[in-house]
Amino acid sequence: MKERYTFDKTRMEFRKATRSVRTVLSKALKYFLVTASLAVLYYTVFSLVVSTDSERELRERNKMYRQLYAGMEERERLLGDVLVSLAGKDDEIYRRLFDSEAPDLGAALRDDFISGVDSVPDREIVAYAADKLRGVAATAARVEENFLAIAARCQAEEPLPPLSSPVGTFSYARTGASVGEKINPFYKVGMKHGGLDLIAQRGDPVYAAADGVVSEVVHATKGLGNVVEIRHAGGYLTRYAHLENTRVYRGQRVRSGTQVGQVGMSGKSFAPHLHYEVLRDSVLLDPVHFFFGSVKPEEYMGMIFMSANAGQSMD
Repeated sequence: MKERYTFDKTRMEFRKATRSVRTVLSKALKYFLVTASLAVLYYTVFSLVVSTDSERELRERNKMYRQLYAGMEERERLLGDVLVSLAGKDDEIYRRLFDSEAPDLGAALRDDFISGVDSVPDREIVAYAADKLRGVAATAARVEENFLAIAARCQAEEPLPPLSSPVGTFSYARTGASVGEKINPFYKVGMKHGGLDLIAQRGDPVYAAADGVVSEVVHATKGLGNVVEIRHAGGYLTRYAHLENTRVYRGQRVRSGTQVGQVGMSGKSFAPHLHYEVLRDSVLLDPVHFFFGSVKPEEYMGMIFMSANAGQSMD
């Protein structure tokens, strides 16, 4: 090993150089810091210049997700608007069917309640149940008030509307188009439809929907064809059209269930059916709302759905 010497200026002579521990550690630390700095620099440059397959795939996915996110936000907004519209339509249907405001039962459970059911304290569960019980009790009170109001009106002997089915036992699948703008089967354009189409076989009996007096009997080959009109108490009038024949005469008193004719396709009719109308004080009503007293609840809801979604009438 080659020895190293240093010049001593005070003594003006060369002396053998010695290394201290401090000097060695200082140089080692310098070498370490320089090496670490170079490693960080090399890694930074490498990562900025060179991309791995995983990084390239992640960048492509992020780009695709950014493009999809904008469309998802728009669809979420549209869905929110649709839900608000459906809620309003549900409330309107409830008011029309039951003549009262739809009950607000609130959310079934809070989101935070669902997410941490296992850790919810007993007192919060009790408080939540008590709050729901108060809401149900308030709803029950409103329902009871509605029933009391209905009972009071019945006790006042107000005439009931024609509630019986004019074609006897009836299945909701035989419900056709009801009142509103419908496609005419002959002209294929939207036209005002003034009644409810009840699909039946030719020759099936047609019955009076309530007690009353026959106010008109028409035999014709055009329009509604053979027609029977019956006036009932309370200003109600029912009209039975496209009959094969008639079994009553003008001025005749009839009871609910009296046969007034048979199903046919007289006049301008696309197929055998009964065109049934209900009016009160000359105001045209939707006949489908008068079937709840003669069919099961599930059949009644089916009739409402079918009559509202039938886009084409049969006359």
